[in-house]
Amino acid sequence: MTTHHLARIAIVGGGPGGLLCARILQRHGHAVTVHEREASAGARFQGGTLDMHADTGQEALRAAGLLDRVMALARPEGQELRLLDRSAAVLWHRLPAEGETSRPEIDRGLLRGLLLDSLAPGTVRWGEGVEEVVPLGDGPCRVRFTHGTTEDFDLVIGADGAWSRVRPALSDALPAYTGVTFVEACFDDCDIRHPGIARLVGQGTLSAKGGRRALMAQRNGDGSIRVYAAFRAAEDWHAGLDLDDTDAVRADLLQRYDGWDESLLDLLRHNDGGFVHRPLYALPVPHTWEHAPGVTLLGDAAHLMPPLGVGANLAMLDGADLARALVTEDSVDDAVRAYEAVMLPRSVENATFCAEGLARLIPDSETAEITFPYGYDAA
Repeated sequence: MTTHHLARIAIVGGGPGGLLCARILQRHGHAVTVHEREASAGARFQGGTLDMHADTGQEALRAAGLLDRVMALARPEGQELRLLDRSAAVLWHRLPAEGETSRPEIDRGLLRGLLLDSLAPGTVRWGEGVEEVVPLGDGPCRVRFTHGTTEDFDLVIGADGAWSRVRPALSDALPAYTGVTFVEACFDDCDIRHPGIARLVGQGTLSAKGGRRALMAQRNGDGSIRVYAAFRAAEDWHAGLDLDDTDAVRADLLQRYDGWDESLLDLLRHNDGGFVHRPLYALPVPHTWEHAPGVTLLGDAAHLMPPLGVGANLAMLDGADLARALVTEDSVDDAVRAYEAVMLPRSVENATFCAEGLARLIPDSETAEITFPYGYDAA
């Protein structure tokens, strides 16, 4: 096997997990390239805010030497949580303790920018999507890029998300619809333009629940609030509805939430811009594979699960664990085996956790009892 520092390592996908893996490898003198389908760092909005858990995301950032820089940008006040029923009665309100940093929030774009800035120039090859990965049988893998060229690597790391082009080299599994759809809306400059919404949501996250649906709202660091109408429906629930027709989507949502308090319905009435349809998909549980030389997965490519605050944290921890194994083990193959022995059981445990959490968040019953936000029952 090629010695570690000369090994050809390719990371497919420039999300938090892949970038953090590259950062740690470079800190230890390993050459690595990141291949990203998007044309540039600013080609796509990176999503809202995420909470960095002390034992996963923060641990990974510490291994990358970036925790202090990230914490300087994070918002501990974003740990505030409010749980309401459909009448807007407050059932539970959690304020973070003074100095608490167990789950501070940071905007995804800020985190990604910091990770990108931590890499050597030229590490990320923008506009270089992967079409397929073919194991060559003797260890290396051949990557065929969407622009027609091929390149061989000693290790290909699939960090390319839900619809990974690397995953088929290891697994036939495909994400399946969970039965739950999110419809996203945004309120800009809330404290000035939408003060009522700002007061309702507070500094962190609001969750209003009733039957087979919920409304969730989360403050972002740029002064915006992102809202998610979450409900159980068939995958083709929007058949006959033009999702680009804001008024038509709003009318559909207001009908679905008929009877909810007016203050909550304002989350659907007064958003800036249109609505974004985000159906939730997940990989089967458990999702594992037989080890194959020269290729592995991390993050959503390995264990796509419902978005309950776990995914990005696990992706970063995966990236850190894989990079540390590549630094310490005797060979690339030994490193991948050691990584998968830890990551696969952990991902099954967390995927089970998230599947149960989604069932509690959006139960398949109109009369289900409202429960605390998942993961906070003992708070």
